[in-house]
Amino acid sequence: RPEIDGLRAIAVLSVVLYHFGVPLPGGFTGVDVFFVISGFLIGGILWREHRATGRINILAFYVRRFRRLAPAFFAMLFATAALGWFVLLPFEYREFAKSGIAATVYLSNVLFFRSAGYFDTISEEKPLLHTWSLAVEEQFYIVLPLLFIALAWARTSFLWTLGAIWFASLVACIWLTPSHPEATFFLFPFRAWELLSGVLLAIY
Repeated sequence: RPEIDGLRAIAVLSVVLYHFGVPLPGGFTGVDVFFVISGFLIGGILWREHRATGRINILAFYVRRFRRLAPAFFAMLFATAALGWFVLLPFEYREFAKSGIAATVYLSNVLFFRSAGYFDTISEEKPLLHTWSLAVEEQFYIVLPLLFIALAWARTSFLWTLGAIWFASLVACIWLTPSHPEATFFLFPFRAWELLSGVLLAIY
């Protein structure tokens, strides 16, 4: 759908330009928009598959995700590792390696959350910081197919369950952002409402 591709391009460009120092108010909003788009696309795929076949082929789903993401991810990781070998200090490269391992198993958002604090380095000195959003997405796409498998046989209860999770995630995000901004920024439970917004729109 060209309108979704266009919206995705705007969302990604806003974040990239923001990180390049362009004075773009609300540049981070592109991440939120991208999460909704991602939920809309993947949620729609799963919903249509279940409506058509009565089941979810979870292995095929994960294979598709891996084939879509892995080539670009590992090309980026190896290129960054090669460049980092020449420009990073030893302790910086050690931290880079930790984030590389965490990103490979889709836990970099947890790592960056745990390292955030007074003694943390600035964001510009974390070459793989951008992988936190990919980790949030993939954590969601581990949970979502399992929810489909567990509940989609009963459409009404499935939609009510998704709606309840959406509401709980949104309330928790709003409630805890003033006191725990790092947690609500990085961690999946506080971002789930954005992805679920897309899923519910796709089902609607």
